[in-house]
Amino acid sequence: MNVLHFIGAFFSDSAHWHGYDGIPTRVWEHIQYSLLALAIAAAIGLPVGLITGHTGRGGNALAFIATAARALPSFGLLVLLFVMIGLGMLPVMIPLVVLAVPPILVTTYEAVRSVDPSPVDAARGMGMPESRVLFQVELPEALPLILGGLRSAAIQIVSTATIAAYVSFGGLGRYIVDGLYQRNYEKVVGGATLTALMALATLAVFWAVSRVAVSPGVRRSG
Repeated sequence: MNVLHFIGAFFSDSAHWHGYDGIPTRVWEHIQYSLLALAIAAAIGLPVGLITGHTGRGGNALAFIATAARALPSFGLLVLLFVMIGLGMLPVMIPLVVLAVPPILVTTYEAVRSVDPSPVDAARGMGMPESRVLFQVELPEALPLILGGLRSAAIQIVSTATIAAYVSFGGLGRYIVDGLYQRNYEKVVGGATLTALMALATLAVFWAVSRVAVSPGVRRSG
């Protein structure tokens, strides 16, 4: 039986569309985990990246933190936290946030540092306070790259949030974990396919957001 047959069998089975183990329920759980992890990572990475990018200080420290965080295995960290903390959402969120903070942090820093200095100097020459220089001059021009960092982080979270199933939570990883345990490869392939589709949907969402949030002038110059 090939992969396409497994995919067709999974999605055509009406039992997979209803109840607590139905596709709508698992997709919604996966979205909740992903949005929560992305919100926490953005709350950490964006302010630090904006401030350090604006001041030009801390670039080496950010590079070190990003490299160290990327070196941590998400699944290994999940298991370690589960042993230390026990069952709960915290052991799931920490690896996802650790995974997502580096691309947000580093990309935001680089985006602000890459802004054309001419309008920044002009704004300062007009007496703008530093907060207005950051949010009214640097941020609009840096926004496309910042959204790129958020997009990269979101895709990594969506792809990795399947690990929640290993500590008895839901989401699309439930199909993969349960399918492997039951040797039901229809479920395994179905869960993997849904995860891939959600990653593609994430790309589409960020494309739409960039079309709305980024000014046409910045898009054209980019």
